[in-house]
Amino acid sequence: MEAMRLIEASRHALARSQEPSDVVAEVWQSQALAQAIGSRLAIAGPPELRGEALGLSEGGGRGRGAFVAPGLGMEGIRASRLTGIGRPHEVLRGLDELLGDVGIALVGVAMGADDEGVYWQCMEAIDAADESRDRVLEMLRRLAVREQSLPEPDSAAGPP
Repeated sequence: MEAMRLIEASRHALARSQEPSDVVAEVWQSQALAQAIGSRLAIAGPPELRGEALGLSEGGGRGRGAFVAPGLGMEGIRASRLTGIGRPHEVLRGLDELLGDVGIALVGVAMGADDEGVYWQCMEAIDAADESRDRVLEMLRRLAVREQSLPEPDSAAGPP
């Protein structure tokens, strides 16, 4: 499945989550997706994104590690269905929005946590989501610089 469809599915699932355990499961799914997108961009993305993409992959793994993995099996993990990135700029914008939603959802879970351990797990996951989001924003900045440095299509052809 294309990355944007997976991002949208994750955003909708997170928005529909009511119970803290459901929110945590969707946060885990979102971090797994960030990790998968980062890995894909690190391997086959634009060269100027590869370092940050690798960091995104590692940050997504750290964010997932804050919580016990939900018992989903490979077929239940949305990120395992990632088949392509499509347009990196569009995907990174969508991932930025998803990670913002993750942070907001985690604040809600942390605020309602009766268990201090859950609270601190949320704080760690918020930090990981923020780190991932910083990487995404840096990749978007690098794409913008790249686009500005490319010649205009008409000027590349030269005089008629």
